[in-house]
Amino acid sequence: MSDSTQQPQYGAPQQPGGYGYPAPQQGGYPGEAPGGYPGAPGGAYPAPESGYGGPAQARNGLGVAALVCGIIGAVSGVVPFLFWLAGLLGLLALIFGLVGRGRAKRGEATNKGVATTGAVLGLVSLILAVVGVVIVVNAVDDAVDEINKEVDKAIASSAPKTPAPAADKGGDGAEPAAEDEAGKKKDETLAGGDTVIYDDDLKVTVSEPKKTSASEFAIGHTQGNQPYEVIVVIENAGTEKFDAGLVTADARAGAEGTAAEEIFDGDTYGNGFSGTILPGKKATVKYAFDAPKGAESLTVELSPGISHEANQWELKL
Repeated sequence: MSDSTQQPQYGAPQQPGGYGYPAPQQGGYPGEAPGGYPGAPGGAYPAPESGYGGPAQARNGLGVAALVCGIIGAVSGVVPFLFWLAGLLGLLALIFGLVGRGRAKRGEATNKGVATTGAVLGLVSLILAVVGVVIVVNAVDDAVDEINKEVDKAIASSAPKTPAPAADKGGDGAEPAAEDEAGKKKDETLAGGDTVIYDDDLKVTVSEPKKTSASEFAIGHTQGNQPYEVIVVIENAGTEKFDAGLVTADARAGAEGTAAEEIFDGDTYGNGFSGTILPGKKATVKYAFDAPKGAESLTVELSPGISHEANQWELKL
């Protein structure tokens, strides 16, 4: 009997691969995913990540800076004398805002509205700065005009009044001639005891000099020089108070005009005028000047203040 079980025969066809080698796996090399490279599921490369390690960040700094500069500039524009700050910040805000809008249009920033607001505020700040400049310039011009008017008025009132010639009592013209000569003398120089009358009825009188002495503690006296005392009287015959704190007195001695130092000697000399002289009142101050020995004249220059013209008295020693 023959065995019904069919045994494989030698030389029967083998599975693909032959020669005893195992059949290659589908898809190529071992470990390779079908249709792709090793380790690449689905036969493709992994999806690349966007950018360098993550998504790009928005560049919103210029928009924020434009808004901050615009706000501060607009506030500075309404504050007097800060127009320069408003102009500077307004210019920066306008530039930052326009650059920030450009970034937003290119997708590099996300705050287009903030940048636009900053640019608008920058433009407003520039307008306020221009207005501030105009206002300040006009105010300065007005102030200068007022100062010039006051100076002109002060100069006009500082000129001493010229004494009017007296009436001819004898009819021979002798007295008017004497008065004219005296008036001319006052216009050129004044002598001891003469009085200057200003347009506001302020009267200044300088006395004749007389020799005096200085103590050992006196300031301004040089050994060998001769101190001279001069009395100055200021009478306010006007209707307004006079500030005597601005009165100054200087002196020069001899034909060469050598400076005669003012002597400060305790409560006797050197205190000067101070305070206010009321209408109808007088103030008297003693000055002492140190003249070189042998000087024959002492020129005293006295100025009642910036609104009055200085005058000189030529005093004989």
